Amino acid sequence: MKQGIFEIIENEYLIENVLRMKLSGDTSEIKCPGRFVNIKLDGLYLRRPISVCDFDENTLTIIYKVVGKGTKLMEGMKKGEKLDVLTGLGNGYDTSLSGERPLLLGGGVGVPPLYNLAKRLISEGKKVTVILGFNKKSEVFYEDEFKALGAETIVTTVDGSYGKKGFVTDAMKELEYTYFYTCGPEPMLKAVYKTSETEGEMSFEKRMGCGFGACMGCSCKTITGYKRICKEGPVMKKEEILWED
Repeated sequence: MKQGIFEIIENEYLIENVLRMKLSGDTSEIKCPGRFVNIKLDGLYLRRPISVCDFDENTLTIIYKVVGKGTKLMEGMKKGEKLDVLTGLGNGYDTSLSGERPLLLGGGVGVPPLYNLAKRLISEGKKVTVILGFNKKSEVFYEDEFKALGAETIVTTVDGSYGKKGFVTDAMKELEYTYFYTCGPEPMLKAVYKTSETEGEMSFEKRMGCGFGACMGCSCKTITGYKRICKEGPVMKKEEILWED
């Protein structure tokens, strides 16, 4: 974990209520896809955890949906403003387990952390397929960005207004893959768990207090006991998850 000051170089809408923010600063602690950052915002006690969409040596890209006080503050920020950011939090996806044909599944704002993962897997010579799930056409984002990487990209919408009608798991059933990676709301993760035919990794979303394992506020039960989503997660292997009814 590393604390640093980052400067906003872009904060633009992708669709209504979803923005992409690009920041410049020290990204040396991020290291791998699937990790998150924790952002300090004036007037708010708790930092806001946001997954990393992409990064390089000097820049960090996050995508966020405006849903509360913190993201509302971020929405109004301009180029040149500075943010206090904790980087290198949580664990990430393990690309060494992917096999030759990994499948990536993202739901809504669970899509962003899969972008750098797809980039990394493709650079390793893997044939990547991505399924992006949304409720309707107006919510779709980052389809073109995944296609530009060279990933086979499938979009599903619940109402059938764009792409394939249904859920990510409907498209998943029609594909062959060697391993899967996913991020999204818990009902989607549970459905992927039940549908999947291989091992895989799941990134969980959870309300966090500290964001680095001190407060135990984001603990969840696994086959080896309780684990902290912010520290031992957010990425967990399929076989270690215990689902609560």
